[in-house]
Amino acid sequence: MAGAGTAIRVIDADTHLTEPVDLWTARIPARFRDEAPSVRFHEPSGMWRWVIGGRWCSLVGNYSMAGWREFPPSCPPTLSDADPACYDAKARLAHMDAFGIYAQVLYPNIIAFEGHAFMALKDDALKLACVQTYNDYVVEFASLAPERFVLLTTLPFWDLDASIAELRRCHAMGHRGVLWAATFEKHGLPDFVDSHWDPLYAEAQDLGMSINFHVGVGNTAEEIEQAMNREGYDPAFQTARSSMSFVGNVRMIGTLLTSGLCERFPRLDFVSVESGFGYIPFLLDALDWQWFGTGARDRYPERLLPSEYFRRQVYAMFWFEKDSLELLPKYDDNVMFETDFPHPTSLHPGPASYSPGPAEIIRRDTDIVGEAVMRKVLQENACRVYHID
Repeated sequence: MAGAGTAIRVIDADTHLTEPVDLWTARIPARFRDEAPSVRFHEPSGMWRWVIGGRWCSLVGNYSMAGWREFPPSCPPTLSDADPACYDAKARLAHMDAFGIYAQVLYPNIIAFEGHAFMALKDDALKLACVQTYNDYVVEFASLAPERFVLLTTLPFWDLDASIAELRRCHAMGHRGVLWAATFEKHGLPDFVDSHWDPLYAEAQDLGMSINFHVGVGNTAEEIEQAMNREGYDPAFQTARSSMSFVGNVRMIGTLLTSGLCERFPRLDFVSVESGFGYIPFLLDALDWQWFGTGARDRYPERLLPSEYFRRQVYAMFWFEKDSLELLPKYDDNVMFETDFPHPTSLHPGPASYSPGPAEIIRRDTDIVGEAVMRKVLQENACRVYHID
């Protein structure tokens, strides 16, 4: 995107890397391969699906919908039917060039959204090997153009010591942030603001690695099944279910800003991913209002207002929304741009998508808020959070 000076390098702060079907069976240490996650043909549905620890999980093409010819629940039956940019680095770079994207932050699919299945594996060594294999693979994927891909570390969150060790290992390999969840209590673990996690947050702060809460990460098996249910699929119901998933981001931000976590780790950046922006002004107004009205300001005089913590170290994202963007200039230091490629909700023009392309969205939004604001949300904020030169 060319500006009235230096061209803006667009940073897409939320995209997903579709794991190849042999990711674990071909790369995990040999002693684990018989039990490694794999793709198998599911006779009852006639579809190829991931199998993790004996559990039938997502369809292999479920998260690779960019350019697909039909609406959900249809999806590419195999990865060869999907856009190669979903899983191939050379094709991904060509896609980025075609759509005016300089760099992308890469999130996983299966190991993120089916984390419950990995956690349920009985062999602790196998669980750790699955995580490490993915973290190694994403480095391999990005090696074609490392300056254009931002890598985030997936952690064995069920083991705090192993998570800290993996954080250090991945930082040394070039990872720049942490994929995290706000729903650990659903899995019998301490809430994400509990002091249990403080050693990990301290390490991330020292390493300059942001904590990234992606919507949907940390869901239970039952929640994933509801989202993926193909029997009696009702697009009206799925419209509500998918839209209401953003409520989880509201809970996360509200809990984060009032918990004391930002006070304990003042140099740690927290990112609400695939979050939307429009509710942020109201949420911050509500939190500050209640902070005074409940007596929290008197109980915790050493703490800042929730809105002050947000402005200091918390970030949200936007992609499709329009009507709320007139408020964006008030928060332009704390918002980033995403496309969510290649998910069904992403900015991906195609036969079964009404979405404009990223360049069209950027032009539209620039008309609304101006180039100075867009330079921050398209480039500068992401460069600061993810240490992009």
